Amino acid sequence: MAFKQNVLNARHHLVFLLGLGLAFTLVMSLEQQEFNNDLVDKLHFSATIPDPQPRPLTVQERQWAETAWQYFEANTQTGTGLANSVDGYPSTTMWDTASYLMAIIAAERLQLISRHQFSGRLSKLLSSLGKMPLFDDVLPNKVYDTRSLAMVNYDNTPNPRGIGWSAIDIGRLLVPFNILVWQYPEFTPQVQQVLGRWNLQPMLQDGVMFGARVTNELTEFVQEGRIGYEEYASKSLSLMGQDLSQALRYTDFLQMVEIDGVQVPTDKRDPRRYKAHNYVVSESYILDGLEFGWDRISHEFAWRVYQAQKARFERTGILTAVSEDNIDRPPYFVYNTVFSSGQPWHATTDTGEDASEFRSLSTKAAFGWYALYQDDYSQQLLSQAAPLTSPDRGFYSGWYEQLQETNTALTANTNGIVLESLLYIREGKLLNVGRQQALVQLAVQEE
Repeated sequence: MAFKQNVLNARHHLVFLLGLGLAFTLVMSLEQQEFNNDLVDKLHFSATIPDPQPRPLTVQERQWAETAWQYFEANTQTGTGLANSVDGYPSTTMWDTASYLMAIIAAERLQLISRHQFSGRLSKLLSSLGKMPLFDDVLPNKVYDTRSLAMVNYDNTPNPRGIGWSAIDIGRLLVPFNILVWQYPEFTPQVQQVLGRWNLQPMLQDGVMFGARVTNELTEFVQEGRIGYEEYASKSLSLMGQDLSQALRYTDFLQMVEIDGVQVPTDKRDPRRYKAHNYVVSESYILDGLEFGWDRISHEFAWRVYQAQKARFERTGILTAVSEDNIDRPPYFVYNTVFSSGQPWHATTDTGEDASEFRSLSTKAAFGWYALYQDDYSQQLLSQAAPLTSPDRGFYSGWYEQLQETNTALTANTNGIVLESLLYIREGKLLNVGRQQALVQLAVQEE
């Protein structure tokens, strides 16, 4: 009864979003018709890809969910409601805040927390997001102190102006925002309060996403997103009624590269010109599948990225599930890639330094691939990743190939994606507009 009343109270917001959702579906359909023909000339689409149906969690899977939630129990700031990106380090990004929001949603649906705890955590977090300072009074800064809401540098030192915004991070944050408005409409006013302070116009130009950074004290706008991440972040922005018509196109900069016998999609934009690298990793494809459900192209691309990792295992005997991850020692963050900078299986820092000694199996990638495919290889990945746990603070980030030891970094992103993956096993894709349309119509009919 309470849920029905909440739907009725917020139905004008939901009907508005329903229109956006239908428009988004139409746009995506037209886009697919336009560029599928181009891709068919280049690709032989896989005939059979695993597509497991939702099912109840096993006892072991539920225990894994409880383990992942321990991270957030230990790392949520009581004053602000924000969660630390890294265990014990009072700093966060919008990407990691999105991971925390998704973790809260998963914890409530999996009954790890009560509805009262769920509402309390969400209300405090949304309240903080609604009053934190913005970079140039436009959009959220890239990094915040989780204790004070102050804008900071990446080393968590104060920076009153801020260092810029990330369009990709903001796109990810809009995924849980959409879920809240569609499926928990009582939080619509708080979400609107947050979004009402933002100005998306400088971030979106001619259907493309732009980040901001400070160069010689001036704000510089830089195109953001490469194949995989660009399309993923664009989808949530499109659901908000924004024009991402160019960013949603897979083929404009598509290049296929053969890696261990598999043709893998990469982005051919030159980093020297566009000032950004293309890292082919698991995470963007995993999140796209978990949250939106793949379209035909992303379904094929994700499968190829996954199959390349399986092929490496078959060639080397090394279980492979690569993604970007925090690590527990300098340089503290490494991109473990399928392909980047012209090299297959390249492990690198964000400044381009070689980090091969820290190549790792990623815990979040193992859980994500397992949830999406549940085949023999993903089960092997999970068997390697699942034991990598702290006694009371969640899942560690992964396993070092060369060092043959655990990467003991503990992060919001790893544990948030573990929770998302387990919720997907039970419910299927997490942002399901069609399901909410039925609820709205039913509530209106029963009024």
